[in-house]
Amino acid sequence: MSSIATIGRTIILAAGAAAFSAWAISNPPGEEPKAALQPAEPRHMPEEARNSVRKIVVLPMPSPAGQAVTGDYQKETLGLGAGAAKGSQIGKGVQTEVGGIPVGYPVPILSLPGAIIGGISGYSKREMQEFRDGLTRDLAEAASQPLTNDAIASDVFWGLRNVPNVEPRLMAPTTAIPEDTDAILYISLSDITINVQGKEAAIITSANATLRRVSDGSDIYKTDVEYQDRDTLSNWNDDDHALWHDYVNFAKHYLGREISAELFQRTELQQEIRPAKSPTIKKVKKNDWAGISKTSTPTLAWEPVLRDDDPLTSAGVISKADIAYDVEIYDMDRLVYSANGIPTTSHAVLEELEPCKTYRWSVRPSFQLANGTRYGEWMRANAGEKTGNGKSGIAASVAPAYIYDFASLEIKCRRR
Repeated sequence: MSSIATIGRTIILAAGAAAFSAWAISNPPGEEPKAALQPAEPRHMPEEARNSVRKIVVLPMPSPAGQAVTGDYQKETLGLGAGAAKGSQIGKGVQTEVGGIPVGYPVPILSLPGAIIGGISGYSKREMQEFRDGLTRDLAEAASQPLTNDAIASDVFWGLRNVPNVEPRLMAPTTAIPEDTDAILYISLSDITINVQGKEAAIITSANATLRRVSDGSDIYKTDVEYQDRDTLSNWNDDDHALWHDYVNFAKHYLGREISAELFQRTELQQEIRPAKSPTIKKVKKNDWAGISKTSTPTLAWEPVLRDDDPLTSAGVISKADIAYDVEIYDMDRLVYSANGIPTTSHAVLEELEPCKTYRWSVRPSFQLANGTRYGEWMRANAGEKTGNGKSGIAASVAPAYIYDFASLEIKCRRR
């Protein structure tokens, strides 16, 4: 079985002399001058490994240890370095079943005292306690908690359903594995860490995926994926912890999508994509990455630039004519529009977007290889350098980490 982080693991928070990196920027993402793009290390399972398996069983790990919540939640603290660890114990949580799969809703904050690490100054104890209490209530009372092994595994399963030549099955751990299974994919939520420095807090959610061959029990591929976002404690607490609710939705979305991509979907196409001129979108302050439109069904346009030294293009495996594009549009809470397999570099949105709202949009390339459809990275300002391709946020109140460096699009208010 895949390993799961123990609940006893505790994050020690350092004294608040060092603050998080500054993130006071305006809403539209912008670009900074940068050196020529360098080929990145592949972030996916090798093609030969992909070709070695076809029938895969996806197993969520229904253990409470799959969701550790760590951090400093003590109402009282001792001097820095003088605190004593008191140990940790996971709560029993609530068990139910969804579609025959047992789903646990552990409530680790309620019974995870962690360690007393004192000497942390510069933040409001009241705000910290409010933040802690709000997250505790949410985990305890949520009817459908997005951050569970089962939820992440389900997203990975549906991602793999779109991969040709792969036959995934989502099963309960108590169900017998079919004899014709090539490999088992174990999905586990490792932990949720909340780090506080001064008046700011960062939330980091980690997940693990292990693809194990059935015939000999060897691990074909293992990956650890994490998603984090940050903001002030005041902003996390505002509007009944609305930013936290957005965070868990995007964390689930990112973790499931990233694991699926690493396993069977992503390839390292060396291509840069930028927003292009559109007849229905006007640039904001000459910023290519910020636009405004009078119509609720704007035409999105983009410009791809393939590198001459890209191995896929230089070897003649693909050309520009072989590339199609997927489009996604998000509001600040969720995905609101998508279109796949667009053969051109523009797309007229087919459903009306709400006026008086600002959205984030992006595209990614898709193309056919001998073993199926593969995808490049989503279009991001500064090639995603600021956010690690959407996994590390700058300011949750501006935009969630995953969509922070997507292009922004404001739909103007309709005249009365």
